[in-house]
Amino acid sequence: METPGSQSSLHRANLERVVRAVRLAGSLTQAEIARTTGLSAATVSNIVRELKDGGTVEVTPTSAGGRRARSVALSGDAGIVIGVDFGHTHLRVAVGNLAHQVLAEEAEPLDVDASAAQGFDRAEQLVSRLIAATGVDRAKIAGIGLGVPGPIDVESGTLGSTSILPGWTGTKPAEELKDRLGVPVHVDNDANLGALGELVWGSGRGVKDLAYIKVASGVGAGLVIDGRIYRGPGGTAGEIGHITLDESGPVCRCGNRGCLETFAAARYVLPLLQSSHGTELTMERVVGLARDGDPGCRRVIADVGRHIGSGVANLCNLLNPSRVVLGGDLAEAGELVLGPIRESVGRYAIPSAARQLSVLPGALGGRAEVLGALALALSEMGDSTLLDGSAPVAAPAFT
Repeated sequence: METPGSQSSLHRANLERVVRAVRLAGSLTQAEIARTTGLSAATVSNIVRELKDGGTVEVTPTSAGGRRARSVALSGDAGIVIGVDFGHTHLRVAVGNLAHQVLAEEAEPLDVDASAAQGFDRAEQLVSRLIAATGVDRAKIAGIGLGVPGPIDVESGTLGSTSILPGWTGTKPAEELKDRLGVPVHVDNDANLGALGELVWGSGRGVKDLAYIKVASGVGAGLVIDGRIYRGPGGTAGEIGHITLDESGPVCRCGNRGCLETFAAARYVLPLLQSSHGTELTMERVVGLARDGDPGCRRVIADVGRHIGSGVANLCNLLNPSRVVLGGDLAEAGELVLGPIRESVGRYAIPSAARQLSVLPGALGGRAEVLGALALALSEMGDSTLLDGSAPVAAPAFT
């Protein structure tokens, strides 16, 4: 038994610090590990050698700043994580390893009106199919990240009221999936997972403070502060869609008037174009037409960008993020929407905050949330099983 404060317990703590840093980042050079953990270069070198000899990490030659270096990543067979993303019209599942490599990924349509039970049936089947296709060892599944398009109560894990999946209100998605698959499940809303995905794999890499804005059937934001998702005590932080822009504006689904969502979300924007473009219009189609030069679609996209920019300006004044990443179909409009966002930020944000802000399109597109789910599972798993050489809790055979 290790005594607290002893050399053995200190060594164990240092091992866990190194493993945690590599697990969260995917791969780091030894110099980066030293900066991240605060350990000396010599200590890091000795720990990396020990972990490599034990098969926990893999070390490959690389370069950093023009100099030769060694990149450290967790072993590809050290463990498996799974990401599940329930969207407005889809279900997407990805399987990845602890080295941040995506081994398999698949999406399929999902009826938005389907019951929670039907949705979880489909998720269970798709997870089973991907596990079989990759041939991974089920005993090495360390956890599952789950994304849902609605607010999650932090204490109870209950899905709050959502007009996107109304039949799911009051359910506990993490418990349901855990009962089905026998694997630890961690759940969060889609905007937070989009932020995590872009932070780890996309346009948010290299920054510690960012906001991920997702515009779809609703408008939400995932907030990253000092490298961590900020959820608030009740799990509802980031509801940027319900910032009031016009007190006499349209009635929002939340009961207030003139929320940002009523000026930017697809359900409010598409009717503006239906008389001239038909009732089968989608936001993806609007973006495509705008890029092709359609004047009506370009005007609507620009207006939406200016409204979003007003909300982003509020975020700048309150939180002073260094980067805003725009996700969802709207991000494909590029400068047609990003330019108006920057224009509003420049007009309404504190000048110092506006100067420090960069506004970028998401790099991951529709994959941001499922990759964020993988990142969530990676961030929530412990390091002791990796160091002890024992596998995570084994999952039962999938059916």
